[in-house]
Amino acid sequence: MPKNAEKQPITEEKANRIAVGATVAGVLLGFFLLVVLIIQFVKIGVANKELKDYNRQIEAYNASITQNQEILDYYIEGDGLYELAVKRNWKSTR
Repeated sequence: MPKNAEKQPITEEKANRIAVGATVAGVLLGFFLLVVLIIQFVKIGVANKELKDYNRQIEAYNASITQNQEILDYYIEGDGLYELAVKRNWKSTR
């Protein structure tokens, strides 16, 4: 803009264009934020589902460890070792 040019007042048409542009920009920003919010809620839901699945797996593994520990304890004791020896036709020293 040249230095000598006088500033012209904003006409009604120009004011309407600015208002429409600002409204469109606001609506687009609101839409963008809504899309981001929906995506975040979906991600949270997926993460919660995975967490529940992992917790179920952990419980199953802990139950398996407990059960297998009982079996291991049995075979570490004398009766369990004797049973294994008999199954494998080892000679008994009893």
